[in-house]
Amino acid sequence: MAKLTIDDLKKIKEKVAKEDQFRSGKKRVKLTVHMGTCGIASGAKGVLDTFMDEIGENKVDDVLVTTSGCIGICSREPLATIEEQGKEPIVYEYLNPNKARQIFKRHVMKGEIQADFVLARGREQEEKGGK
Repeated sequence: MAKLTIDDLKKIKEKVAKEDQFRSGKKRVKLTVHMGTCGIASGAKGVLDTFMDEIGENKVDDVLVTTSGCIGICSREPLATIEEQGKEPIVYEYLNPNKARQIFKRHVMKGEIQADFVLARGREQEEKGGK
């Protein structure tokens, strides 16, 4: 196993600091595009690019965009999860740039869940004891 470098540690620190912006309430929405190899092969990069373009075009600064690996549902890729402060997460499936644009404009900007594209609502496991 390769040893971590100072640059690796700095990248980890930056990622944790970004994630904390959502947890601490500094960001209204956390948008995660699942970028495992299955997601990338299915077009997740185009979905991510579309979300980033929409953020820039709409001059939005209260949305945290992040990526993750595969969540184990490769047949439903590309996937993205939208988490809003105080609401259950929504996992969207079979995305493409047009669907991503609609999700951004309607769900992220207006709070309107796009039911036609929803795979799941809520967390796989509920947290116990507030932790």
